[in-house]
Amino acid sequence: MRLLCDTAREWVALALRRFDEVLVDHAHCEKKAAAHALSMLAAFPTVAGLPRAMARLAREEAGHLAQVLSVMEKRGLPLGRDPGDPYVQGLQALVRQPARERLLDRLLVSALIEARSEERLALLGANLPDPEMRRFYSRLADAESGHRELFLRFARRCEGFEARLGQMLRAEASLIRELPLRPAIH
Repeated sequence: MRLLCDTAREWVALALRRFDEVLVDHAHCEKKAAAHALSMLAAFPTVAGLPRAMARLAREEAGHLAQVLSVMEKRGLPLGRDPGDPYVQGLQALVRQPARERLLDRLLVSALIEARSEERLALLGANLPDPEMRRFYSRLADAESGHRELFLRFARRCEGFEARLGQMLRAEASLIRELPLRPAIH
């Protein structure tokens, strides 16, 4: 799966200039990713292999959260309240409600979020001035790639996968073009 719209170059400059805000947002993203994996486990307990995969994913995402929180603590940054994520909210609005369609859509939304996160974390890994932080974000980008593939593996089992993937990719690209740039992962 390839995203249809690249992140604007201006995002990198904004993210580097306001990196503390990006770190806080990143921590909230990791927190929500862990919770989302547990939510998928609870919502679809009968999908073969999904509960165990989501339990492992929740553990990994919680580990990433702990790592980001450690970086924040070293910089004296509090977590604070989560202001919400208009990108994720926009994608979630696309989820259809009938059970079979909801499973496919939630898997595809998850894959898209992981793909966009992978792209942006890789951009940070390539552009941050601190070599240790570049390595940190490059490792996290690689992890996001694996998460994207995990969600796609389950989505491919669903009826209508190819057509819906195309629709969702186009919707995601429109969302990225419409939303204002923020010092945030999405």
